[in-house]
Amino acid sequence: MTTTLRSDGWVVRPSFVVNGPTSPVTLLSDETSLTQLAGEPAVAWQTPWSEFTNVVLVRFSHSMALFATTNGVRYCWRKHDLGDFEEVRRVVLDHGGAIERKRRRVGVVIVAVVVLSASLAGGLGALLNSRSSASRELADVRAVNLTLKDLPSGWSASAAQTCSSGSPLSCLFPSSSKVFTSTTVTTTAPAKNSIWTRVSTLFQTCLGVSNAKDRVYGAAGQQPDYQVSSPVFDSPSFAGTEVATTAQYYHTTEMVRKDTAEMSRSAFGSCFTTSNAALLLGVYGQPLPTKDISVTWRPVTFAKGWSRAGVATIALPGTGPLHLVMAVATAGHYEVTLGALVGQWPASKGFIADLVNTLVSRITSTSSLSA
Repeated sequence: MTTTLRSDGWVVRPSFVVNGPTSPVTLLSDETSLTQLAGEPAVAWQTPWSEFTNVVLVRFSHSMALFATTNGVRYCWRKHDLGDFEEVRRVVLDHGGAIERKRRRVGVVIVAVVVLSASLAGGLGALLNSRSSASRELADVRAVNLTLKDLPSGWSASAAQTCSSGSPLSCLFPSSSKVFTSTTVTTTAPAKNSIWTRVSTLFQTCLGVSNAKDRVYGAAGQQPDYQVSSPVFDSPSFAGTEVATTAQYYHTTEMVRKDTAEMSRSAFGSCFTTSNAALLLGVYGQPLPTKDISVTWRPVTFAKGWSRAGVATIALPGTGPLHLVMAVATAGHYEVTLGALVGQWPASKGFIADLVNTLVSRITSTSSLSA
C-alpha cells in the first residue's frame, strides 16, 4: 500500500510560476500525485509522480530537503525540522526516490566568500569591534555588495546563515548584520602550527612574499574603515550554488593601491584561492594542502577595472568534487571579495563572471573613486 502524506512547514525554490508563492508550503501525497499548497491563501499545484525524475530526500542534523525534477526544472523543498521525516521518507521510497544523510548543508554545494585577509592583519587573534554609523562611506560600502536584485529568479537568502546551523560559508566570514571598523582589540597571537598560521604560510610561500611584507595575511596589512558582508544567497542552479560578497572601504586610495600591487602578481588568483580552500578544509577537519591546488582565472568583464580570480577543486565530508572560485576586485577606496563553491565548472563560469562585472561596475563609479 502506498503511503499517503500531509506535511506542513516547507519552503520551495524556485517558485512554480514567475513571482509565485514559495512559502508557506504544504505537501500532500497519494498513490499517483504530489500536490503542493503554497502561499496564503493557498494555491495548489498537482504533479503526477510519474513526471518527476531524480527524486532525492536529504536528511541533516535538524532539517531536511526534498529534490525532484519535472519539466526540466530542479525543485528543492526545505523544512527546518524532522518531525515527519519518516513519513516523507516512506513516500519517497514508495515512488522510487533515494535517501541521503549529510552532516552539512544540502549538497554542500555553496558559493563561499572569505573576508579579504588584509582586514585581519597581525594575526587571527585580532577581534574587530562593530559600531553603527550613518556615514556616507558606510552607506556606500553596503551598496557595493550583491543583493537578491542582482540574481536571477529562483535565488533566495540561504536558510543557514551561521556556522552552527551548518553553513561552511558562515564559518569563514562574519554575519551580514555586522559592521566592522578599523578599531581592533588584539589578543594572543595564533599558535605556531595553528590552521591560520599554516594557511597564511601556504599563501605567502605560494606567492613568494615574506610575512613582514605581505598585505593580505601578513604584518603589512592595513585595516579598512568599514567592512560589511552580504547574506549568503543560494540556488539549485549549476547542481547547487550559493553566493556572497564582502566589501571594504579604506581610508585612502593609496592603501588600496598598495594592496592591489601585491595582488597583481601573476600567481595571486590561484594562491589566494588555495589559501581559502585550505581554510575551508581546516574548518571541516580535513587535511590542508601543502602546495598550490588552484588555477588562475581572469573573469571577462565589460566594466573596466582590476580583478583577479582562481578556481580550486576540493571535496568536503559527504560530497563529491566541488569547485571553489575566489575573486577580488579593487578600485578607489574599495576592495570587494566574492567566492564560489559550485557543483558545475566551467558551466557556471559566465554566471560568476557576470557577478564580478557587477561588483567592478559599482566600485569604479565616480562616487567610489573620490579621494
